Amino acid sequence: MELTPERLTAHLATEPLRPAYLIAGPEPLRVLEAADALRAQARVQGVTEREIFEADGRDFDWDALSASFRLMGLFSTRRLIELRLPTAKPGKEGAVVIAEFCDDPPPETTLLVIGGEWSKSHHGKWTEKIAGVGHVVFAWAIKPHELPDWIERRLRAKGLRADREALQQLVQRVEGNLLAAAQEIDKLALLTDGQMLDAATMESLVADAARFDVFRLVDAALNGQPGQVSRMLAGLRAEGDAVPALLGMVVMELQRAAALARVSARGGNLAGEFKAQRIWDSKQALYRRALQRHPAPRWDEFVVEAGRVDRIAKGRAPGDAWQVLERLLLAVAETRALPLLA
Repeated sequence: MELTPERLTAHLATEPLRPAYLIAGPEPLRVLEAADALRAQARVQGVTEREIFEADGRDFDWDALSASFRLMGLFSTRRLIELRLPTAKPGKEGAVVIAEFCDDPPPETTLLVIGGEWSKSHHGKWTEKIAGVGHVVFAWAIKPHELPDWIERRLRAKGLRADREALQQLVQRVEGNLLAAAQEIDKLALLTDGQMLDAATMESLVADAARFDVFRLVDAALNGQPGQVSRMLAGLRAEGDAVPALLGMVVMELQRAAALARVSARGGNLAGEFKAQRIWDSKQALYRRALQRHPAPRWDEFVVEAGRVDRIAKGRAPGDAWQVLERLLLAVAETRALPLLA
């Protein structure tokens, strides 16, 4: 059965665990929270073992996963086996392994497949097999016209109420960023005692997440949003920010991406590198999309170019630092902009 993340939560509360679940989509927060809801319900239903497999490269050992399916849980306990597929594409070998699991699910075992992407091209017999014995959950991005309802439902879930003006103000401030919205709502739950939130209260309690800050600027570049990059840079410049003040974060994130790209290029443990770099699960999909856009050597070139921006900003090299920084970040966001760096 195909469900939304919200409907999955309702099903989990009223039925025993199914043999298999697929949770995937382009909205990291919704994927993460749906998976967390399933893990929590698994614990309630007596699942005491959890095994995680990270299929983040071509060298993933599908035989090891298949062998794990055949093993009985330690002391005959119930098991949850997580298969994390960043691209949501298991390939031919992986599709066969998943389908075979669904054809004859081992007793006391639940398979949870988590994907960081999803589109019609991902569908296949393996997804149909999961749907036949369990649920498939697609976490689509929230559209702009859907955001007010999404925020209002989340407010109600936290015991909060907001009038129409206050709700619209929160929508405008988070500017489509679900993680920012969730964080602000959690903060409101701590700072208020259930009274109706009006615009003045919202203004005083909620940070302006829509501000053109460097964190979201870099996220836009990594996420492949060139239009956002140009708009945010223009906003930062208009607010009086200086290029050197931005470069620390820009360089740090480019160096992170370069390190991840090198690990990925040699077929290393990308999940381990995410952990070493302290990159949250909710942001890993963003980096994975960026790594698919550029090969490893290019990320090192981006770091070198950021150094040139720094020299320009400090008067040690000719050029317009704002213009060169914009071209750099546009190239990160969009391969068609690479000639701008020449």
